[in-house]
Amino acid sequence: MEKGYTVDPLAPEKPQSEWRDIATFVVKLVLIVFVVRSFIFSPFSIPSESMLPRLLIGDYLFITKFNYGYSKHSLPFSLPLLPNMHWSDPSPGDVVVFKAPPFNQDDWIKRVIGRPGDTVQMKAGQLILNGKAIPKQPIADFVVPITPNFPAGKCRTEPQADAQGNKACRIARFRETLPNGKSYEVLDQGYYSRADDTELFTVPAGHLFLMGDNRDDSQDSRFPQNPYDKEASGIRFVPIENIEGKAVVNFWSTDGSASWLLPWTWFTAARWSRIGEGF
Repeated sequence: MEKGYTVDPLAPEKPQSEWRDIATFVVKLVLIVFVVRSFIFSPFSIPSESMLPRLLIGDYLFITKFNYGYSKHSLPFSLPLLPNMHWSDPSPGDVVVFKAPPFNQDDWIKRVIGRPGDTVQMKAGQLILNGKAIPKQPIADFVVPITPNFPAGKCRTEPQADAQGNKACRIARFRETLPNGKSYEVLDQGYYSRADDTELFTVPAGHLFLMGDNRDDSQDSRFPQNPYDKEASGIRFVPIENIEGKAVVNFWSTDGSASWLLPWTWFTAARWSRIGEGF
């Protein structure tokens, strides 16, 4: 006959492994971040000047992920785990983050100009949408300070002193207003570019026509895709399934002059007035 064993109810429980607790916490944290970033909102940093004057290099913003639908591009690294779920087209004037064709690898940010069925053309720098010229009203020049995130070499004209005596770049600025009432600012660098006069484009079904607000310095739907040269490629028509989200608000902005070894520069480099700006 085998000897039986009883459990002493007063005996202390064996402590759980600390490593197992840590691993469980990390797994839960990763899952929460994955879900939030994929389906609710995610951060995005501005890498170029193509969306001046609204967005500067060094701006950080949040995009919402649920406005138009979901696809594999909603997930980190475009993991092929989701079918295309589309329930709303972006509105003209929306600023969106998307996977840039033809490579579908890099995240770009542009403004929606044309939707499926729309015709789009540029004539002498004037936007023509569905056969009608979009009102383009000149307003005060855009003044961007010369900083590490916008060095003097990016200024097409000789930098001038701003109101505080610092070197700054002045660029002609205009306000465009789309037929749906959406209004935004665009820049004209003051010279003729091949993007100022284009053919007439008709946006195909399931695609969008996207443009940068810095019209003379933006690779966008005005330019053809080039599968052989990533640096010289435009995006032409962008599949709606490539849209990752809609830009909603700036949560941080820096001029690039901060140093990790000098903590006080983290604050002096901040562009506080840009934080909280919505779209």
